Amino acid sequence: MAITIRLATVDDVQGMQNANLNNLPENYTLKYYLYHILSWPQASFVATTTDPELIEQDIESVSDIKKDTQYVNRGEKIVGYALGKMDDDPESEDKTPHGHVTSLSVMRTYRRMGIADKLMRQCLYSLCENYQAAYVSLHVRKSNRAALHLYRDTLKFEVLSIESKYYQDGEDAYYMKNNLVLDELIPSKFQGAKEEDDLDTDLLEGILVDGVKEVSVSS
Repeated sequence: MAITIRLATVDDVQGMQNANLNNLPENYTLKYYLYHILSWPQASFVATTTDPELIEQDIESVSDIKKDTQYVNRGEKIVGYALGKMDDDPESEDKTPHGHVTSLSVMRTYRRMGIADKLMRQCLYSLCENYQAAYVSLHVRKSNRAALHLYRDTLKFEVLSIESKYYQDGEDAYYMKNNLVLDELIPSKFQGAKEEDDLDTDLLEGILVDGVKEVSVSS
């Protein structure tokens, strides 16, 4: 089963909200998702998979069979998301450009596949590359051991403080931070790629072969 990680768009907000409502106690309005995507269009990502049977059918049949908000395109459904943003608090004392991961969710039947890790890495990389975020912060429930393991042990976030009764139900939250270095966030380093993109080398360099004198790229 193939999983695709791509940028979230306004067409994905219902699917993202569905993944949130089915997995997390902290829920948001559709307007809040739209605010993130319209304000920081390169900061949020979705994980999707496809249903081959639905792809081959006509659009009318698909609309009759699948009215689930998980489905955003014919045969494509959202199974997870990472909702990111840049700090926009005008009263914040820290004026260093920094991002915040508002929410991360993966549908239960798609867990233990590394999807959350990949969503987070894409989000961190994009916040650093596109918005020059020096660091990213997030909150996580003290009781959420799986998320804490991902953030602290895998992604190397550090716990800065415990915020008492941060959540609506009264549970405390760990406030966590990760300092970002762009070269250390290059996605190919974590995807088993044999070659890494150094972000400087001409991507067409070295592909010319005998008998081919020129490569043209049309826009």
